[in-house]
Formats: sequence, C-alpha cells, structure tokens
Amino acid sequence: MATRVSIQGYEGSFHQVAAQVFYGKEVEVITCDTFREVVKIAANKKESDGGVMAIENSIAGSILANYNLLQKSHLTIVGEVYLQIKQNLLVNPGVKLDDIREVHSHTMALQQCYDFLDKYKWKLVETDDTALSARHIHQHKSKHVAAIASRLAAELYRLEVIAPNIHTMKNNYTRFLVLRREDMASQVEQADKASVSFHTDHSRGSLAKVLTRIAEGGINLSKLQSFPIPGSDFKYSFHADMEFDSREQFKEVIGSIMPLTAELKVYGVYKRGVWK
Repeated sequence: MATRVSIQGYEGSFHQVAAQVFYGKEVEVITCDTFREVVKIAANKKESDGGVMAIENSIAGSILANYNLLQKSHLTIVGEVYLQIKQNLLVNPGVKLDDIREVHSHTMALQQCYDFLDKYKWKLVETDDTALSARHIHQHKSKHVAAIASRLAAELYRLEVIAPNIHTMKNNYTRFLVLRREDMASQVEQADKASVSFHTDHSRGSLAKVLTRIAEGGINLSKLQSFPIPGSDFKYSFHADMEFDSREQFKEVIGSIMPLTAELKVYGVYKRGVWK
C-alpha cells in the first residue's frame, strides 16, 4: 500500500515534488489549502501516514508560522528534502509564444521570473497556487494563457514546457520537513542531524553557555532561529538544527546542555537532506 502524506497546495505543486523525492513516485498526496491543515491531517492516523511541509527558503528565509505549527504538534521530523525551485512556462499543446496574452501563477513565482517575463508584453495574473494555474489552463483549454509551474504540473495536466527554467535566481532552494506521528516514527538509520527547541532562564550569558557546549561537543549548528515566548516580556525560545557524526555524540551534547535550559524538546533525529 502506498504511503499517503498531506501537502500544502494542489497536485503538481513543489510540495508534491518534494514528497516524491523522499518517498518515490508512488507516494499519494492529500492536498491541503493551508499548512495548519497539513499538520492536522498528518497527525491523524485515519487520514494519512504523515506530511511534508516547507520550512524555509534560501531566498525568502524561514517560514516562521510553520515552526509554530511544529512546536504545537505531536509530529516528529523523520527527514528533510532540499529542492531546487525550477519554474517553467507551461501551455496547452500546440500553443506558441506568439499566441500567449496572459501568464498566470502565484505571485512569488511571477516575481522569480521577472527577467524573462519583462521581455514580453503579457498580462501577469496572480493566483493562489502555481499548480492550480496549470490545472486551470488545462481545464479551460486556453490558447492564449500560459502558466508558470513545475515540470510535474506539466506532466499531470498534459501541458507542454514551452520555456524551461525561466527563474532568475538559479540558486533557489526550499527545505521541506518530512513529518510523521510520534507513535509511527522509527529510529532513522545513520542519522546525522537533529532539530531541537529550547529556552534558557534568560540570565546573563545563558544562551552563550548553551552554544559553547554545543561547539565543544563538535556539533555544527546549521540553524538557530529565535521565537518570542507568548505572554512573556520579550523572552525567546530557540529552534536549533544540529549536524553531528554519530547519535552518541548528539546524545552527549543534549545531556550537557539540558541542565542549562529551562525546557528542551527534540523534534526529530534524522538523516541530512541531499540537495536536489
């Protein structure tokens, strides 16, 4: 039976591409309108086997709201995917560049392709989703409308890639977290990365002491993200991504920083993602 995971967006979205990178082409996706819905369905064993959720982008930065959703959930990170975001101009079969009058896509996708789009006098129409735009031009058999979306969207909706890789910034990657319920998450073999949340007592130098212990333990801190603690007077908790050589090394460092923290939670110990 195929793995079923919740994703944000429609079939053909980059979330689905990320799910296929991790689980393979046979993975089934449950499309959701919001990230909150992604987490809710991922946590429901009657509906899914987990979820795939974007957490940060190399250009736009962290998706802070998704860190908050992760904190409030009972989901575990079992993996990650770094996906290069490649935007393509899609049309119905037979449509030529000269036929195009409008280009539809999500506002971020349009912005990523302005250098290419500025060469033409097309009307740019903002939509809710890249894959949804592709589906719409397929459904309406549009002869004068193109969409900007993934190659997967072209494949699913039987569209032609009339202009590939039209994005300006070629080094544009999104990091996706692969999530499962705590009761379903088995130990990941050869794990070399972990995501941890903690806060200190906020005394002078308390954060520096934690970071020093992490460095002394030989662990690379690949990310440190601060979040205000609701109801506090500008006090913060921290999300840390740690890269290590062995699970034992990670456990030793966690043991050494635990006395220095007021609260500490491990969201997942998993294998570092490969950039695709």
